[in-house]
Amino acid sequence: QVQLVESGGGLVQPGGSLRLSCTASGSIAKVYSMAWHRQAPGQQRDLVARITSSSSYHTDSVKGRFTISTDNRENTTYLQMNSLKPEDTAVYYCNADLVVKLPNRIFRAEYWGQGTQVTVSS
Repeated sequence: QVQLVESGGGLVQPGGSLRLSCTASGSIAKVYSMAWHRQAPGQQRDLVARITSSSSYHTDSVKGRFTISTDNRENTTYLQMNSLKPEDTAVYYCNADLVVKLPNRIFRAEYWGQGTQVTVSS
């Protein structure tokens, strides 16, 4: 029905930058929001940033360093990550809250990507 595909993770030195991308594809009628979460080893999965058609949110620990944006025509969200720190190391997951339209039904659901590893280390 819907797939979220992420890209852009990798290994970067402290102070460096990475840009994550996530594209939602399938039988999408409407996207309410897209978001990035992250999960470090042994930790819970936490919200990093979320964007809707009218607003965006960034958790305090990434404000001023990370920026979430979106290309609505392509159902794609980006996370530009600057001034990366070792504590940003985690698996980053894309999330979308959207409406799925199938031939016989229409419903709202939440989908997750497979995750992309971000490692910040010298």
